[in-house]
Amino acid sequence: MLEQVRIDDLQPGMYVNKVLEQTGSLKMRSKGIVKTQRIIDSLKAKGILVVEVDSAKSKFENAATNAPSAPVEESKAESAPEKPKPMGRDAINEASDLYENAVSIQSSFIKSLKNGAPKDLSPMESLSHSLIESVFDNKDALSCLTMIKEADQYLLEHSINCSILAGIFCEFLGYDRDTIEQVSLGTLLMDIGMSSLPEDVRVSTDTFSDDDWEVMKTHVEIGIDLIEQCGDISDLSLQIIEQHHERIDGSGYPKGLMGDDISEFARIAAIVDAFDAMTSNRTHKDSITPMQALKRLTATENLDQELVKQFVQCIGVHPVGSLVRLKSGKLGIVSKANPKDPVNPQVMTFYSVTSQHFNEVKRIDLSLYEDEIVSGVRPEEFNLNLPKFFKDVFINQIPL
Repeated sequence: MLEQVRIDDLQPGMYVNKVLEQTGSLKMRSKGIVKTQRIIDSLKAKGILVVEVDSAKSKFENAATNAPSAPVEESKAESAPEKPKPMGRDAINEASDLYENAVSIQSSFIKSLKNGAPKDLSPMESLSHSLIESVFDNKDALSCLTMIKEADQYLLEHSINCSILAGIFCEFLGYDRDTIEQVSLGTLLMDIGMSSLPEDVRVSTDTFSDDDWEVMKTHVEIGIDLIEQCGDISDLSLQIIEQHHERIDGSGYPKGLMGDDISEFARIAAIVDAFDAMTSNRTHKDSITPMQALKRLTATENLDQELVKQFVQCIGVHPVGSLVRLKSGKLGIVSKANPKDPVNPQVMTFYSVTSQHFNEVKRIDLSLYEDEIVSGVRPEEFNLNLPKFFKDVFINQIPL
């Protein structure tokens, strides 16, 4: 049964088909259950007045009392959702296989675009779907892999990392599954135009000249042209590609949009884009630690600071996958956040700074041990080839 519902009467648990009336020009293709009051407030702020609701698809836990709370997604209505997997060896291996496959699919897609092959978006759509499946099912392991950087794979890994981080963030914000998948696809494709830039600009080790910078900025419009040739893509995903370099003070490009003229999802993309870039070694700039990157995000005024605050809450003071140094002189990789005690997450230790040798991997819950994180560190500080060590040694020693 379809009915018109005013935004003030919209409740968590209602299944929204489409926007019927609004004061703005928001294009909203995603259908789905509105899971939180935060999403309703966001729609209201964007000028949504009336939506079409399908009451047959709406899901309320307490339907008899008409007191909706914690609605169940349509696809999981018949059974309770599975709990995310703990970050054991099997979970890491599964996530690692997915990540390697993602790099391969991304690489093949870019090559096909360069070679003028028939433009087919379906491999990237399937990849986006798989990444979001893993975000819901295997989040900690997938988060960890976003921090294990291969310097010579930056352009490929960056888009995959942004897709994962954006998916995790949108889940935290309470968006429905369909919307999250559209965000994931948009962030996966947002830098696709970079593949068509001259190599001396794309991998420059020098400070950009004004001319180089103008060339670099064209990757947005190139990306839009390439993706529009690939067939149908949602307005939400396309908007991320178009706007992920816009900034709320108007200092961004290509159109110099300001404030709410920039899609909320593009503002989310801008945050994860900046975070992953700062924590990666690039041809022109060395990485910084995740803790330093989060601090720098909060000082970047042209990003949406309300969303930045929520992003920090989402991934934690010490993000999963961060390399940290403990007071005891051990190095470890953060394996699980601790929402009740953010400065004391679970850590997997593997190296002694004092003796400068590797130890057996041990999982430590810092909230239960007389030890603490004293700093985030970069692998280069200890001459660690972290990707190689992670794949060849660390994974095999992770407790089951």
